[in-house]
Amino acid sequence: MSLRYYIFLKDVLLLALTAFGGPQAHIAMMFKLLVDRRHYLTEQELIELNALCSILPGPTSTQTITAIGFKIGGPNLAYLTLLVWITPAAIIMGIAAIAISYLQDQGISLKFLNFIQPMAVGFVAYAAYMISSKVVNTKTGIVLMMISAVLAYFFSSPWVLPLLLIAGGAVTALRFRQHPEEKDKKIKIEWANFILYVGVLITAAVLGAFTSSLPVRLFENFYRNGSLVFGGGQVLIPLLYTEFVDFKHYLTGEEFLSGYAIVQALPGPTFSFASFVGNLAMRRFGIPGQLLGSFVATVGIFLPGTFLIFFVIRFWDELKKYRVVRASLEGVSAVSSGMVVAAAILLYHPVENTILNFSIVVVTFALLMFTKIPPPILILTGLLLGIVIY
Repeated sequence: MSLRYYIFLKDVLLLALTAFGGPQAHIAMMFKLLVDRRHYLTEQELIELNALCSILPGPTSTQTITAIGFKIGGPNLAYLTLLVWITPAAIIMGIAAIAISYLQDQGISLKFLNFIQPMAVGFVAYAAYMISSKVVNTKTGIVLMMISAVLAYFFSSPWVLPLLLIAGGAVTALRFRQHPEEKDKKIKIEWANFILYVGVLITAAVLGAFTSSLPVRLFENFYRNGSLVFGGGQVLIPLLYTEFVDFKHYLTGEEFLSGYAIVQALPGPTFSFASFVGNLAMRRFGIPGQLLGSFVATVGIFLPGTFLIFFVIRFWDELKKYRVVRASLEGVSAVSSGMVVAAAILLYHPVENTILNFSIVVVTFALLMFTKIPPPILILTGLLLGIVIY
């Protein structure tokens, strides 16, 4: 491996340890380090890669930095890029889950987390506002967002949300004639990574259905969720809450919110939250089981997006010329926004409905909206207040 590749991986590690604030902040830091300082690619190339990853299911910033690795050094460098990017946050979230379960086993109250739970709701509410303000700008989009928010709130089956995304994309795809037509659309498709993606999905589903092995079922659960999330980590949250808190009761609502608040204080991908959820889902098997839970959840959640970016990047320049593809993105984005709105309401349910907690949600939203205080500082402040008071 050339010296240039080592330097690139060192830069990826630097981003993994310092890139706070979610996909938008991650992309800004990628511009600064990978484009302006290192010149690995041009500004336009990074914008196009991020646009591609934004329309694929999976973690947007993770897919973007993986695609950059692919562009620089092919598949091998891309896989190393993925590992370097996701490992720090996944390890920290696994340790956080073990710490929480240890405290519970020792009979130590988790009340010191009381402040960061409503703060997590404030983060999701802010994400809903930011996503909707950027991507929902037509009457059709507003209607789709409202309908999807209501349906996602009242019908909390894990299968409802992906169906809403497909339906939303289909609605706006019908309006493809409003987009200008482009010529010279010749697509040459290499199917290997897509076959891998579908093959793993089917195999995991079959094994999950016919085995009593919890790690196998967890891998299937996270692989399926990673295959169906459009819009990044904020959209993943309602899916995980519905499946693992409401349906399977692997976590309590309070534990889920605590973990989500912690991941907001960490650099790197929000999808690393899967490490926390998988860890607590396996807590009855002790620390080795919890570590296995973190591993299968992390692999499961990140693998689909990796297969898909490797598949699509080879013919993306031609695919985006099709009007139907461009038109469907409006509906997918609007439905994603509605799902995050529903998530903000659902996540408030396990929080005790007091004036204090509601005020914390509002204040968190306002601080994110009107100040430049970094999210980790907000979360650490809430954690320290909880420790001092409780």
